[in-house]
Amino acid sequence: MARAIFLIMLAFVLLLALSPVRFLQEFGMAFTSDHDKLNHAAAFAVLTALGSLGWPEHKARLIVLLALTGAAIELLQGMQLIGRDMSMFDWFADCAGMACGLTVAGWTKRLAGGLP
Repeated sequence: MARAIFLIMLAFVLLLALSPVRFLQEFGMAFTSDHDKLNHAAAFAVLTALGSLGWPEHKARLIVLLALTGAAIELLQGMQLIGRDMSMFDWFADCAGMACGLTVAGWTKRLAGGLP
C-alpha cells in the first residue's frame, strides 16, 4: 500500500513542482513563497516516509533517487518555459524533509511492532 501511495504522491509533487504558476493559479492552487521551504520539506518528508515504508530494504537508493529528483526539479524550475525560480535552498529543504521522513518511518515501524 505504501508503494502505491508513494508513486501517486511522487506524481502529484512533480505535477505541482513543474507546473507554471499561472496554471496553478487557474486551479486555485496558488502557493506563496511565504511557506515555500516548509512546502518542500513537507513534500519530501512524506515521500521519504512512504518510500522507506514501501521499500525498507532500499532506503539508500530511495534517498539518492529523491535527492536527484529534488535537484532536477530545481533545474527544471529555472527554465523559462516553467517560469518558476530555481533555488538551492529549496533543495536543502528537500533534504531536510528527507531526514524527517526517515525519522517518521522509523518511529512508525517501531510503533507497529517492527514490521518488515
